[in-house]
Amino acid sequence: MSFATFERKGPAGPLSGVRVLDLSAYIAGPYGCSLLADQGAEVIKIEPPAGDNLRKYPSTLEAESRAFIGVNRSKWGMVLDLKQESDHAALMRLVREADVLVHNFRPGVPQRLGIGFEQLSAINPRLVYCSVTGYGDKGPLRAKAGYDQVLQTMTGMCAMQGKAGGPPEILYGSVVDYYASALVAAGVSSALYERERSGLGQHVGVSLLRAALTMQSARLVWADGEPRDVGRDMRSGGITGLHPTRQGHIYLSANTQHFWAALCRKTGLHDVAANERYDSVRKRAQHRDELIPRLRGALSEHTALEWEAIFGEEVPCAAARHVEDMFDHPQVQAEEMIAEFAHPTLGSYRGFTRALEFGRTPGPEPFAAPVLGQHTEALRTAAD
Repeated sequence: MSFATFERKGPAGPLSGVRVLDLSAYIAGPYGCSLLADQGAEVIKIEPPAGDNLRKYPSTLEAESRAFIGVNRSKWGMVLDLKQESDHAALMRLVREADVLVHNFRPGVPQRLGIGFEQLSAINPRLVYCSVTGYGDKGPLRAKAGYDQVLQTMTGMCAMQGKAGGPPEILYGSVVDYYASALVAAGVSSALYERERSGLGQHVGVSLLRAALTMQSARLVWADGEPRDVGRDMRSGGITGLHPTRQGHIYLSANTQHFWAALCRKTGLHDVAANERYDSVRKRAQHRDELIPRLRGALSEHTALEWEAIFGEEVPCAAARHVEDMFDHPQVQAEEMIAEFAHPTLGSYRGFTRALEFGRTPGPEPFAAPVLGQHTEALRTAAD
């Protein structure tokens, strides 16, 4: 095999030289592999002839799906039909030299396709094999399809997000998927580290159910004797939250006495700061109906952006912005989180890069997600 053409160019990353086969679709598995690519790994995205379903999602981009582009950066693209003997054989040649394989097939499907963990570890005992499922490999829901908002609804996230007495509400932004992708990257990296000691790969299991519950570990504490409806809301209440201003909204967090005093001083609420009725987070939550009108009256004097500047570093806050504002935000620019990409059909675009920062091994430059089958023939030749 000769993969010299597909070796990442530029500074080494902590995972440089690691080859990843990404057979996953949608968000959790693919973005987990992009996080590995951010760290220097050589990631080959292997799609069926119809492509990753995320390519078909609605998008205001004409040439490509915005979602697909966003979660598949820095990968080489290959099309294989695993039901065809020649394509299955091509995958097996790649598996022999790979370090990691990631997929999100439902339990039982990999075995039918001849790519189960036991089947592939017999070919390559050093292979780290990561399966991303909806509910895990065991239990009554193991064969059920899992999706981000399905798991949000099932695990109480939507009920908690809803207003008191109101209906459940979805948290938009695929938060469970993206958290699962972080677990994919972390689990694979840990297995690679352990492999340096044992010389053996292993199965890494990530599920959306596990991700959704991991995100709520502070709520998942039930002491003996507690009733079912014990309060599990982690929000501090009181004045912490979003507030209207003369123009726009601002989020304020002033839970410590230091920040509370600064907020009162900056807004001119000096009598409130000195009142012992409000001298703790609990008291401020109890008397929020007295405090909120006073605070919002003061906030109406300036816009959200003006208050953000007035509060500076003395009061934790943020003016409510749109995501488009982040492309040119000075802090984002200073941290070099946005890169310029060149795409075969989309052309030039700006996008996020480098979720992690490494001082000594920053990793190679990112590149755009592949069009369907962009590198199939070259990768076939390299694998022969």
